[in-house]
Amino acid sequence: MPAFHYTAIPLAGGRAVNGMLEAESARQARAMLRERGLLAAEIETRRSGATERSRLRLGSALLTRFSRQLSALLDAGLTVDEALMVLADQSDDEREKRLIAILRDDIAGGLSVSAAMAALPRSFPSFYPTLVKAGEESGRLAGVMQRLAVYLEERAELISRVALAFIYPAVVFAVSALVIVGMLTWVVPQMVQVFQGARQTLPLMTRALLSISAFVGGWGLWLLALAVIAAALFAAAMRHEAFCLRVHALRLDLPVFGHFERAANTARFSSTLAILAGSGVPLLSALAAAEGVMTNRVQRAAANAAADQVREGMGLSRALAMTRQFPPILVHLAASGEATGRLDAMLERAAQELSRELSRRIEVFTTLLGPAVVLLMGGVVLFIVLAILLPVFEINQFVR
Repeated sequence: MPAFHYTAIPLAGGRAVNGMLEAESARQARAMLRERGLLAAEIETRRSGATERSRLRLGSALLTRFSRQLSALLDAGLTVDEALMVLADQSDDEREKRLIAILRDDIAGGLSVSAAMAALPRSFPSFYPTLVKAGEESGRLAGVMQRLAVYLEERAELISRVALAFIYPAVVFAVSALVIVGMLTWVVPQMVQVFQGARQTLPLMTRALLSISAFVGGWGLWLLALAVIAAALFAAAMRHEAFCLRVHALRLDLPVFGHFERAANTARFSSTLAILAGSGVPLLSALAAAEGVMTNRVQRAAANAAADQVREGMGLSRALAMTRQFPPILVHLAASGEATGRLDAMLERAAQELSRELSRRIEVFTTLLGPAVVLLMGGVVLFIVLAILLPVFEINQFVR
């Protein structure tokens, strides 16, 4: 059934409203709007071509809500088309309405649910349609959608927990940096005139501060422009695979943050692989889909190499161990799962252990980072204040 975008005016008066509805024709759409107490001012057919598909994207929160609600409706016995219609009616987000309309059009045109989702790669991650396909083939689509919703919620919770943990140190650092730059570019130059009029030898700390202030005042904008150019060149260089791999390998070798990135990527990989394998997806297909959830190119290449070894007959745990890019806990639990026939359960346990350990380490790190940032910035401010006050004290002693 075609979908129409409309602009309508309430018959009872008020501001014009925009929206989308499905109807057999524009005439029927106008009649449906009149039934709702709306007078159609403009109606046009929605175009769901390649351009719209390439631009349409749901955020993680909308995708999680969509998965949870679709799971509940399917579990209640509704068909996919009926469930999508209910979701479209109750949604207040224009992007979600457009996405559901595209899905319904494609499914009505003969595509399966997984194929329709695969045609929207910016809205659904690569593992999503793979898992939905497994649910369709096994007749357990509602259960699969439930597992997807739980997985997306846990991943979003981990990301938000990491982000919230770094907010306080980041805010303290940003505010302190602004205060320091303001003092160097405005307060210190004001004091220079007083010091120059005194005609006395300034303390070493004050001379150092004046030199730093002069450098920041004379070269600060140039340094900022240079930093912007360097960032643009770095972004352009990251588009080249070889350079990107070197940078990602360097990130994994960083003392603290490298461990965080390795653990976070492994947890996402293991959790995704667990729900795919537990839903009946073949291991090679599951590895190909789970590889896409990792943000580090080195680990993605390692997962791809492990998949090649599995394709040749090697066990998953041994293939992962050979890459030397995954924590030992994943390798050992995967080996236990292969031996006991509970691979999906062991992979899920590995993901939980890695997520728990990552959360604990981040909590400890940020607990120490906050006071460290405060002490560092406080030390810098103290240096500036002392450098300003020392000559003042010397002038007072000279006057006495």
